[in-house]
Amino acid sequence: MKIVIINYGAGNIQSIMFAIERLGFKAVLSNNPQEIQTADKVIFPGVGEASSAMKKLTESGLDSLIPNLKQPVLGICLGMQLMCKSSEEGNTKGLGIFDVDVIKFTPTVKVPQMGWNQIYNLKSDIFKDIPENEFMYLVHSFYAPNCDEAIATTNYELEYASALQKDNFYGTQFHPEKSGAVGEKILENFLKLNSNT
Repeated sequence: MKIVIINYGAGNIQSIMFAIERLGFKAVLSNNPQEIQTADKVIFPGVGEASSAMKKLTESGLDSLIPNLKQPVLGICLGMQLMCKSSEEGNTKGLGIFDVDVIKFTPTVKVPQMGWNQIYNLKSDIFKDIPENEFMYLVHSFYAPNCDEAIATTNYELEYASALQKDNFYGTQFHPEKSGAVGEKILENFLKLNSNT
């Protein structure tokens, strides 16, 4: 199985590669359109600021490539947020895969939300054999509100979508690669999904 992690300079790639290796797979780091298109699974990571990350995607042409991918694609953290319509962070236009706008937590809560929080209302094959209310690791100041495409919910002053799915596109606000055995199980479930190509 060919697993490609999209390399667009948005950090946190090493821990994802290690997590995939622990599962017995090997991932390739690439920003080559042909390599990404021919992958069985694509992981779209991200740590950093939305507008500068989106600028890097646009400069490399990946902004038009990613929404047209046909195989399972997993966006993690900022990767998931960039797959939405827009983000209040840097007033950023997103890839428009998920029909939701990313907004900032209100000043009444500590931001970023950093640490472990529960996920529930699990609704996707990527959560196969994952019990409700497991704890996952999160670091973020912006969030996707609950919407039709939500496949997991988390509560931090309010309920929000901590995972999204539309067709072959999946996104998690939490970091599965930093969430211990449960997170690795979610990654494994993603890697076992049937490809649509």
